[in-house]
Amino acid sequence: MKGSKLDFCLSKGYFRMQQDLFTCRYVFFDDTFYSVHWLRLVLPNVQFGTKQRRLLRINEIYSVSVKPFSLTQELEGLYSLYRQSIDFDAPESVESCLLAGATYNLFDTNVVEVRDKGMLIAAGIFDAGLESIAGIMNFYHPAYRKQSLGKFLMLQKINHARFNHKIYYYPGYLVNNYPKFDYKLFACESATEVFDDGSDQWLPFSWETIAMQAGFYP
Repeated sequence: MKGSKLDFCLSKGYFRMQQDLFTCRYVFFDDTFYSVHWLRLVLPNVQFGTKQRRLLRINEIYSVSVKPFSLTQELEGLYSLYRQSIDFDAPESVESCLLAGATYNLFDTNVVEVRDKGMLIAAGIFDAGLESIAGIMNFYHPAYRKQSLGKFLMLQKINHARFNHKIYYYPGYLVNNYPKFDYKLFACESATEVFDDGSDQWLPFSWETIAMQAGFYP
């Protein structure tokens, strides 16, 4: 699933799960159903504000590179440390999230690596289409939690996508009345759109739109 095929599926509210694509309208957390709202950023409209520029500045001491994804013990070791430090459900490994036993990756997958004096401290995995990218995983060393490296990785993905003339960045979904997913608005809320599956259109993001969509879901 590469190039314009991935672009099309993302534009219809589908997203990667292992080696397949899926979509959903609800998730079940804490014995409660919550409505799902798929997001994308229009990259030509993204403008970083004070918070975003400050985050880029405080982390400029680290080296950043983008390369084709390869499953390594270094990545798995970092993810294991990250997973032990979080308080929410997450895949058991990078392999289980992306491949689940598959020997061939159907997607054009890349990784943003952030290193401190050579040590891998954060990784952001994304898939590339012809005109878009989809953010799949972000994880980091727990010792660097105060550096907000998850958000930093989002900004690095956006910078890489704009450098390569992409139009859209798909960070996944937001969940109504469940703030743990609100970080996906950090990069630039004004450039964010939300998918309306009733009209098959992308609408400018607003919390009023989210509330309206949640209210219309049966």
